[in-house]
Amino acid sequence: MHTDEPDEADGSQDAAFHWLFGDQLGPHFLRPGATVVMIESRAVFRRRRFHRAKAHLLLSAMRHRAAELGDRVRYVRADTYREGLDRAVGDAPVTVHHPTSHAALRFVRSLPGVRVLPARGFLVPFEEFGRWAGSTGAGRLRMEDFYRTVRRTHELLMDGDRPVGGRWNLDADNREGPPRDAEVLPVPAPYRPREDAIDAEVREDLNRWEREGLVSFVGRDGPRLFPADRAEARRALRAFVERRLPTFGRWEDAMLGEDWAMSHSLLSAPMNLGLLDPAECVEAAEGAYRAGRAPLNSVEGYVRQVAGWREYMWHLYWHFGPGYRRHNALGHHGRLPGWFTSLDAGAVRARCLSTALAQVRDRGWVHHIPRLMVLGNHALQRGWDPAAVTDWFHRCFVDGYDWVMLPNVIGMSQYADGGRITTKPYASGGAYINRMSDLCGPCVHRPGDRTGERACPYTAGYWEFVHRHRERLAGNHRTVRAVRQMERLPDLDDVLRAAGERGPNDAP
Repeated sequence: MHTDEPDEADGSQDAAFHWLFGDQLGPHFLRPGATVVMIESRAVFRRRRFHRAKAHLLLSAMRHRAAELGDRVRYVRADTYREGLDRAVGDAPVTVHHPTSHAALRFVRSLPGVRVLPARGFLVPFEEFGRWAGSTGAGRLRMEDFYRTVRRTHELLMDGDRPVGGRWNLDADNREGPPRDAEVLPVPAPYRPREDAIDAEVREDLNRWEREGLVSFVGRDGPRLFPADRAEARRALRAFVERRLPTFGRWEDAMLGEDWAMSHSLLSAPMNLGLLDPAECVEAAEGAYRAGRAPLNSVEGYVRQVAGWREYMWHLYWHFGPGYRRHNALGHHGRLPGWFTSLDAGAVRARCLSTALAQVRDRGWVHHIPRLMVLGNHALQRGWDPAAVTDWFHRCFVDGYDWVMLPNVIGMSQYADGGRITTKPYASGGAYINRMSDLCGPCVHRPGDRTGERACPYTAGYWEFVHRHRERLAGNHRTVRAVRQMERLPDLDDVLRAAGERGPNDAP
């Protein structure tokens, strides 16, 4: 069970200082009795062009945590982490919980006097995942198998040794399209935090850094939408479980152009900042089911996202290692176009893509279906470099960190690992988007048109993608049918001719 009091009995009390990274901000990352060290490094924002709202949220959360800790923290604003650590502790020994990226782990292990403690913020320890992976045989790693193991081990939604309701996975119940003629879902609005003086200070600093040419951002920094401290995060969790979880499952995969949040929890950002522990999230959801306040399909769907997919991505990131980033099984090397990297939604005519880009521009967040089936699907069809696509998702999403984006984009969205995570590429035509959204009706393109002035770029792009990779797809039982369908298209030559005339970076 989760508690707000850290349980630390690791023999590390010899170090007087304990270092918190900016995604380790919850109470479960503290070490009793140690002086906390926090370092705000401007070089992080100088090296890469992050979304402005992401920079704001991260700095706001760090400064809110420092304000909470008061005299217990040494908060240093420095150019680099190395400089900041030297100013904070000098040569004194320091502990830090296992960082969340390969680069950060290499860095802290290179520093004299720094001791790395076990990872926090996840349900499954590394040793437990290792035992499961070693027991699968023939290298078979499938999320559904892992998810069931986590459910059993952590007694989540279980009746004895059986899953509640008799089924492990209720995904088939969670694929309903949006309600007809509704611009927004008939559900309460998500929790909205209130900005304070710390947010104002952060915004002033970011404005000054941009004016001085020290950093450059993409996207807009409107009023903060996501929790920046523990109290806000707990209120957001409570609001989701009480008001929005009941309808989460039903429309989990649906999209509405005017409803960016749908029934989603919006808790990925505070969870990935360490403000919420995944155990408390899934326990709260299960509690709602046991009390009769939320249906099983919604609760199981949410538990699968947190205790299944999130844990799976975390462990595959470390299991596959740094070299996983270089996978490119489909041989895609296209550059990301300027309209995409600058989030220029106005340059795009395709309503689904324009809407998703505008939502990323304005909030630094869209839910998993626009990420996978609109943004990722388009990048996959156009043959853009998967490492560059991964970097874009990392920089442009408020909940984006290397550990979560690398396996999600390389393995799932772009199929660049050739099937180590998923059994088929997540490519689809406009019919899927039309079925799961209200985005196609007012669009200048028609989802059923492969050629002509109103040809849907997703439909035409899908068949061009299938043709380009037909040999690989013909050898996959999940995709061989698509190859056979493509071969029977009467206008395939016209589809391919139009694809050749269209530049890979043209805005659709």
